[in-house]
Amino acid sequence: MSGPGAAVIGTGFIGSVHIGALRRLGVTVHGVLGSNAERGAERAAALGVGHAYPDLGALLNDARVDVVHVTSPNHLHYPQVKAILAAGKHVVCEKPLALTSAESAEMRALAAASGKVCAVCYNIRFYPLNQQARGMVAAGELGDIRFVSGSYHQDWLARETDWNWRLESDKGGALRSVGDIGTHWLDLTSFITGLRAQAVFAELATLVPERHKPTGPVETFSSAAGATEPVPINTDDVATILIRYANGARGVMSTSQISMGRKNALQWDIAGARASAAWHSETPDHLWIGHRDAPNQVLQRDFTLMNPTGTAAATLPPGHVEGFADSFHAFFRQVYADVAAGGRRPDSTWAGFDDGHYEMAFCDAVLQSARQGRWVDVDTD
Repeated sequence: MSGPGAAVIGTGFIGSVHIGALRRLGVTVHGVLGSNAERGAERAAALGVGHAYPDLGALLNDARVDVVHVTSPNHLHYPQVKAILAAGKHVVCEKPLALTSAESAEMRALAAASGKVCAVCYNIRFYPLNQQARGMVAAGELGDIRFVSGSYHQDWLARETDWNWRLESDKGGALRSVGDIGTHWLDLTSFITGLRAQAVFAELATLVPERHKPTGPVETFSSAAGATEPVPINTDDVATILIRYANGARGVMSTSQISMGRKNALQWDIAGARASAAWHSETPDHLWIGHRDAPNQVLQRDFTLMNPTGTAAATLPPGHVEGFADSFHAFFRQVYADVAAGGRRPDSTWAGFDDGHYEMAFCDAVLQSARQGRWVDVDTD
């Protein structure tokens, strides 16, 4: 794909994933912006990008850049996205969209007024079988949705010596496991079912209350080395959340970043009046479909057997597993086609800033519920 040019803010793990997916699409990445000029230059060289911007102003003044990808720590999303939209550029922002729903509400309004493509990076929507499941629900194959359950569990912060900026509430937000990975589960199940949470009852727990913070930088999912200092932790290692949906359906979800052996395990199970469906991110090419009066099925990703929604997201032939990096490719392929078309097309399925704001309103309700020990409505207004 040729046409719109890009720049990427953030040069860590997820920034490198964005760059790889853009290259696969044929989008030119004109430069990157690191946490400081020196690190930006080092990472640009390591990633094979020809230019590192000294600051955000220099990036925004680059007339070759049409789309800016924001993969910086969460507390920077709000000011950076506002500056990007003020400069008249399209934006793809990593999740969560902001630190609070007050920030995301303003960002949603600015995005709507800008006329630009403004996407939130909920890439898990773009595993083809999640798109397939959305099409099945829309076609009524599951019937009315009654119960949504699942989890998102990891082990990368299971030890007191594990460290990442997400552990610090001033950088990652008051919620960690919920804000970082729980919003992925929420967005995905809302996308598939078409349902949004109406109220929540939540419990949060910090089970590793003190950690050893390295004095130097640590990239996401990498191991820390060198000198450390003890730091008290006040963000959630795990969460359990009950959900009420507007149509009367019920839900339950859990998040954990301390579950040994669970590397990146997102699971959902959706029970409808006619049939059920379930999916696991660590076996992404298989969709389980459950029946009462017929044999259960497992649909292996195969575009000759899938509905149009699922087929549109698939790239590789059947039997060639489409994984994490492929989901970004499918996501960006749709976003950049919309940028080239001048705006979001009717059949596009990426998460917008309205979705990102909904997830932040959900997080606010979770935090309030956990503190007060009661059901709390999710208020997107």
